[in-house]
Amino acid sequence: MTELDELRRRLRHFAEVEVAGESPLYAHLAACAAEDEDVAGLLLDARQQSAHGTLLLAAAHRLLYAEPFHPLSRYYPSVGGADGVDGATWPMFREFVLGRADRMRELIGSRFTQTNEVRRAALLYPAVGLAAREARGPVGLLEVGCSAGLLLDLHRYGYRYQTESAGQLVAGPTKTPVGLHCAVELAPGAELPRLPKTVKVGARVGLDRAPADLSDEDTYGWLEACIWADQPERLRLFGVAASMQRKDPPELVSGDAVDDLAAAAARVPAALPLVVFNTHTLRYLPEQRRADYVAALAALSEQRPLWWISAEAYGAGLDVVLPDRADLEPGDGEPYLGTLAVVRWSAGQPDVRVLAKTAPHGERMEWLTAT
Repeated sequence: MTELDELRRRLRHFAEVEVAGESPLYAHLAACAAEDEDVAGLLLDARQQSAHGTLLLAAAHRLLYAEPFHPLSRYYPSVGGADGVDGATWPMFREFVLGRADRMRELIGSRFTQTNEVRRAALLYPAVGLAAREARGPVGLLEVGCSAGLLLDLHRYGYRYQTESAGQLVAGPTKTPVGLHCAVELAPGAELPRLPKTVKVGARVGLDRAPADLSDEDTYGWLEACIWADQPERLRLFGVAASMQRKDPPELVSGDAVDDLAAAAARVPAALPLVVFNTHTLRYLPEQRRADYVAALAALSEQRPLWWISAEAYGAGLDVVLPDRADLEPGDGEPYLGTLAVVRWSAGQPDVRVLAKTAPHGERMEWLTAT
């Protein structure tokens, strides 16, 4: 398989699995790009492990923000469009990106996909609450792959979990500009999650290969472009959370997820139990680096109490400490899923608890546990 063949395979997977049923616009564009060597070939300039459909579409989105009156904008709700996908969408998109191929390649070659999906905080909140309950006090948060670090404010957001058996469960502070909703379905034998009213956080540190500075206009524009263009509610939540964070930003550290993990963790005061979390980050690492990441977590746990919260596809790291769980993989034709798990480490040994199967952007989850 050539490099271009691999790119086309990734685009096809993105269209058929990752955005299917979630984004009609991006599913259509990615499916068409998978069959077009010229458009797919724009990803050849991406950095290693970054060449995915999200990057191609984010680059196009960023350029369209600069030309909001281009006819293509009528398909992009993010810039005021209201038209659904039709026969003109792909030809117009193709003309747009290939007509700006040099600028597309520049963005693709210099940027990473940096999704700040605020709704994922609704997945993390019950897991962080579990860790804080076991730690019996405030915890220090370390987010790996933090981008702008908006999830490090998860204790400041309000949550409404919609359930069939108990109606709406409310958690988090009542007076907050960010309110998140998540549908919760119970698996057979599962019980409703225990949701703390508040979670006490004593320190917030983010680690990223390229931390995003929200005060930089160009960086802010790129983060907006990484959000799918036909999901304006996600854009709204990003803007509100970004405004909230500017008043009290976390500490963001530039570095590698594996090599610099210990140094980033050292910035969390040693007196605080450490909660490390990652959301759809490890998928961008090679398989061996995922294993190295888990080994680095184990090494950290030799020095201090540590909980690891993973909200990723099962095969993106969790399988290292919990092998042979085919039930956590989506079946053929099923939507792209994540697995929410809490791993409590003690002297290098993991205690793994799988909490839920999750939608990738935090809008719903299937709760699996009876505790």
